[in-house]
Amino acid sequence: MPIYHSLGQIPRKRHQVFRKPDGGIYYEELVGNKGFTGLASLLYHIHTPTEVRAVERVKDLHPQPLDDGDLRHRHYRTGNLPAGGSPILDRVPLLFNGEVQLSHVRPVLQDNFFYRNGQADELIYLAEGAGILHSQFGDLDVRSGDYVVIPRGVVHRWELRDARMLVLETAGYVRTPRRYRNEHGQLLEGAPYNERDLRRPTQLPVFDERGEFPILVKHEHRLSRFVLGHHPFDAVGWDGYYYPWAISIHDFEPLVGRFHQPPPIHQTFESEGVVICSFCPRPYDFDGEAVPAPYYHSNAMSDEVIFYASDEFMSRKGISYGSITLHPDGLPHGPQPGRMEASIGKAHTNELAVMIDTFRPLQRAAPTRQIEDLDYWRSWLD
Repeated sequence: MPIYHSLGQIPRKRHQVFRKPDGGIYYEELVGNKGFTGLASLLYHIHTPTEVRAVERVKDLHPQPLDDGDLRHRHYRTGNLPAGGSPILDRVPLLFNGEVQLSHVRPVLQDNFFYRNGQADELIYLAEGAGILHSQFGDLDVRSGDYVVIPRGVVHRWELRDARMLVLETAGYVRTPRRYRNEHGQLLEGAPYNERDLRRPTQLPVFDERGEFPILVKHEHRLSRFVLGHHPFDAVGWDGYYYPWAISIHDFEPLVGRFHQPPPIHQTFESEGVVICSFCPRPYDFDGEAVPAPYYHSNAMSDEVIFYASDEFMSRKGISYGSITLHPDGLPHGPQPGRMEASIGKAHTNELAVMIDTFRPLQRAAPTRQIEDLDYWRSWLD
């Protein structure tokens, strides 16, 4: 859960007169979720945030489902997707249900518009690249290995170099797991990361500019174009709990045991209908009789997706950096032949991967057809 943060100028009390140097009044805006009861921040604008001069529908964004009738384990090679385009407009949808959508993009363009996701929080894993996330809450530096959380409704624009992005959109809000926090919201001593690891916007550039500024808004799987009469980043200050934030996968501290620990110990985030875990370099189980590779499992009521952020993974063979595997609800899966035996006696692993478990079945989007390894389901045969 984000912690209280403030940037720029704010008045002594909320909802009080806050005057500009010329005697005018700054315009206060509440941005938050769950009406007036969830996380929120108060921003103070030079201009009214409602000054919209034009609205038009741009395009439909419903992912097209792919149904080939087969129920099987699947493997997708995202490295076969071409680089190009915008970090917003050229996302390739891969997997989705009513609560989450997983997409992939390797942008090369800098957008000349702003963006607001009005239907989902976004959790972006920046597998490659570096840059800045610009938003109405200020600038957030990002780099390879970062998870970047953008709450729904936040106006933003990416400035990136050499990027590869795994994009997860969630109907619920993305947060730290409840079991990592005490009753006050502070991360516990036993959590695999703490508040020092959470990065927040550090600079608040203020743009007092008039003109026509396009904002693309996603809502109900449609993209609309709003034209604002001033630059959207005109806030002179803000405070609260609602803002973009980041944490590096390399700051996740794995927990290990004498014998194999189950996947929930790798959990990093939660949202409605989905959990996100990080598999990071770590020592293996340290009992002399331990089997470090995970045991076979049939997780009923859960689809398991793994994005492989390195070429190494203890229980898999035939995958590579950028691979995505999908193991559907209830189908047994686990180490491929020889991987369990090979793990015995090993001291550590350098694997790096992001796991996304959903509690409702995922549909495959049409673009997965062109990148699927059709023989993956046979990889458990000797």
